[in-house]
Amino acid sequence: MLKSGGLVALPTETVYGLFADALNEDAVRQVFAVKNRSLDHSLNLNISSIEDIYKYSQNQPSYLDRIVEKFMPGPLTIILEANDKVPSYINEGKKTVGFRMPANPFTLNVIKKVGVLVGPSANITGQSSPTKAKQVLRDFDKKINAVKEDDSGISGVDSTIVDFSGEKPIILRQGAVMLESIEELL
Repeated sequence: MLKSGGLVALPTETVYGLFADALNEDAVRQVFAVKNRSLDHSLNLNISSIEDIYKYSQNQPSYLDRIVEKFMPGPLTIILEANDKVPSYINEGKKTVGFRMPANPFTLNVIKKVGVLVGPSANITGQSSPTKAKQVLRDFDKKINAVKEDDSGISGVDSTIVDFSGEKPIILRQGAVMLESIEELL
């Protein structure tokens, strides 16, 4: 379904995500439409390896490998300077792009098989992020192609978002990965 441009809700360790092929503009535009999400609200790239991060970013910090090794897969989103391989419809021409590597084994395996995906939370913009498949079905019935039901292991705690694109890392959203853990590593 994903390879043919479909939208699929998959579990992560935080919430359900609404996934689509990041390199299929029509599929990504559908994500914006069904979520009622503003086009200027960038999407992250959901990746399965550090190689994907290097493929779609530039000017990475020297400690990037340590951050990925310690916290990914897991509830951390890292912001880096985008390179020209990031389609403008992902980040609307911004200089940065986010990367997330979900820890749910099924979802991570899907990303490995399909390739880089977008996967924002599977909710209508402004509503709470879903931790149950039935919430996804309520909001998106007949608007998406499938939901992989697996409510186990979903914490409901957002991923921590850290911007590593500048001189110093900046926490944009505190979530499951604590500031002290990041500071200790750096």
